[in-house]
Amino acid sequence: MPDSHDPLRSLFRDAASAGQSRATLPPASVITLRGEKARRRRIAGYALACCLVLAGSGAAIASFVPRDSGPTLPATTPSPLAPSPAPTDSRLATTGPPPAPTETATVGASATATRPPR
Repeated sequence: MPDSHDPLRSLFRDAASAGQSRATLPPASVITLRGEKARRRRIAGYALACCLVLAGSGAAIASFVPRDSGPTLPATTPSPLAPSPAPTDSRLATTGPPPAPTETATVGASATATRPPR
């Protein structure tokens, strides 16, 4: 079976010869620029991957670290203090404890402790 009479084969050969005559290599500077661009993309990809790994590991570590839940409360709660009555007259209000009993001494008599009237 001879292939010389195949019309499709001859069309492919004509297209190949036309493409080969038009095909030229780009200048070396263009090839170098393509390589540098690919290298920059690759390095940017590595940097992005490193950032994602660091962020992921930081988030994982942060989830395991206990968080401070606020001020530490005492083991027992203190009993509430009874509210003191508010004085109605400022002249009657005292700021200190009640006076202590005093001893009175008289000349020629024995000293006795007297208590103030209640």
